[in-house]
Amino acid sequence: MSDVKKIKVEICLGTTCYVLGSFRLSSLEEQLPPNLKDRVEVVGCACLEVCHDRNYGNAPFVRIGERIVDNATVEKVIEVLQEMVAAGGSNE
Repeated sequence: MSDVKKIKVEICLGTTCYVLGSFRLSSLEEQLPPNLKDRVEVVGCACLEVCHDRNYGNAPFVRIGERIVDNATVEKVIEVLQEMVAAGGSNE
């Protein structure tokens, strides 16, 4: 399993995202189901710079590979990760 490329999850910790709930995502790593624990790398980032992009909804934002998740919650992020793994584990 060490040859499996990890899916990078970046949690925006910019002021807007933090105030609107990204601080709640700090428990994401502990809440990952067993099938995801070794496949996911969770990191915080200063800002994802998508707040003003009308293609996305509201903060907090999380980037999973190349995908932006808006209105992010632990449950929503885990759901997206499960979909990605089921589709072949792509980080794109």
